[in-house]
Amino acid sequence: MLVWADEVATAAFAARWAAQPELANAYIALHGDLGAGKTTLVRHLLHALGVTGRIKSPTYAVVEPYELPTLAIWHFDFYRFNDPCEWEEAGFRDIFASPGLKLAEWPDKAAPMLPVADVALHLRTLDDERRTVTLTPGTPRGQALVRSALEARA
Repeated sequence: MLVWADEVATAAFAARWAAQPELANAYIALHGDLGAGKTTLVRHLLHALGVTGRIKSPTYAVVEPYELPTLAIWHFDFYRFNDPCEWEEAGFRDIFASPGLKLAEWPDKAAPMLPVADVALHLRTLDDERRTVTLTPGTPRGQALVRSALEARA
């Protein structure tokens, strides 16, 4: 488990993670209550990867795509899903089968349609600034990403 003292720590984690080659084709499931910092983490991660401009929550659009010269990124927010079948009907299976980074907030709303996450990242609010972060790998790629996150902490 990690503790982020503030948003600066979130940004530092995102910068370290963005440098990991395994992230390029990973699926990261982001768990946490409203206001826990899921979108804040995504914003810092995308900026660290080279996305410029405003990063917004895809709560109403469900997905926001980003194209970099060497990386496709999709940021999902399934908060408004009422039925996991909406995931299939929206054609997201093709996106998840393609190369690129997939970041999904509220993945439980689309379960069991989603594949196994490379990393399930759980954010928990301690107070206005501090968050605990639990990283659970689901694949060998996820094990490498978690290992890199924990080694950077040492």
